Amino acid sequence: METIVRRATEDDIYNLINLMYEAYEPIRALGINFQSANPTEASIRKNLEENICFVLESGDEIVSTLSLRMPWSDNPGPYYFPHIWWFATSPKYKNKKFGSKLLNYVENDYLLNHLNVPAVSLGTADHHPWLIDMYVKKGYQKFGKQDLKKGHITQYLVKVLNQDKFKGTEELKEKFNQVIFEEGETIEI
Repeated sequence: METIVRRATEDDIYNLINLMYEAYEPIRALGINFQSANPTEASIRKNLEENICFVLESGDEIVSTLSLRMPWSDNPGPYYFPHIWWFATSPKYKNKKFGSKLLNYVENDYLLNHLNVPAVSLGTADHHPWLIDMYVKKGYQKFGKQDLKKGHITQYLVKVLNQDKFKGTEELKEKFNQVIFEEGETIEI
């Protein structure tokens, strides 16, 4: 079946609520306090208004979603790169690679080829049993932690998309001193 990636609209709000609620059930079961695990009409609407929200459709169904918080927004990520959040794929389509397809589209087609950004960041709970490993396998590198007072430490990860534009880890450490870095922590390019 053909898939398409597009920007989400207000018409997608209730489908996104259902998708996010189903996809984040394991997060709720782990007791991790992610805002995305308890979506509401208001939170989805706010996400659509303030961020760039993509959906991947297969047939007529939204099967995956991913949002980008931009550096100039009211809720930027920890660095001056776009920040991935609210990434979810319907559990009905587990192991079908829809999430990977959407992530690849956002990283390469949108961020690298369209916006020409040097890197992208994301964050997850440092004690989550599988997400950090999943992102590392997709080319992300752990880079900094922060206690955002949500009941867990947020582990940040960065993926370099354009080595020529990436200024290096020392500049990031200087500019973003509210983030705690492990000794010797760097991003290899």
